[in-house]
Amino acid sequence: MNRPMTESKPDPWRAPVMVAHIPDTGLHRELEASPAERQAVAEFAGLREILPLHASFDVVPKSGGRVHVTGHVRAKVGQTCVVTLDPIESEIDEEIDLIFAPEAEVRRLADLIEEGRDDQEPPEVADPPEPIVNGIIDLGRLATDALFLAIDPYPRKPGAVFEAEVTAPDPEDNPFAALKALQDKKKGP
Repeated sequence: MNRPMTESKPDPWRAPVMVAHIPDTGLHRELEASPAERQAVAEFAGLREILPLHASFDVVPKSGGRVHVTGHVRAKVGQTCVVTLDPIESEIDEEIDLIFAPEAEVRRLADLIEEGRDDQEPPEVADPPEPIVNGIIDLGRLATDALFLAIDPYPRKPGAVFEAEVTAPDPEDNPFAALKALQDKKKGP
């Protein structure tokens, strides 16, 4: 997942998992963001507030050093209606289903996918797995990224409708009005 940011800032919510410490049977993590973490995530995303922010993950090791991460992110975010400018709240319930792999394998698979796109577009090419960076998968960052992708960038209050002010066009206000005025001037009185 690409991070939607323009400048380098520290991650507002961290919950690292060492891949080497994941048991063969996998592990389950329930995460609840603290008030300070929620405020940092809200500021980072340009939101008024985030009320509860909860993430639930199942992390299961696969062959070849890969790790399968599934789960949900749930939150209530405070936004501003783009029509009325009233405060509104939006419910987020985003599902997560990703494969992580060692960085070298991710680069190799990305190169293979690019090679396959040279002459013709393949029917459906799967995205390469996400990289495992320094042996760690950060579930807090994963939850934050999923939350950011689920937020409506143009939230509307229920029933709010944008109505543009419509005015009748002035018949004298058109591109040919100036030409008509010149023509009338030539004819003279």
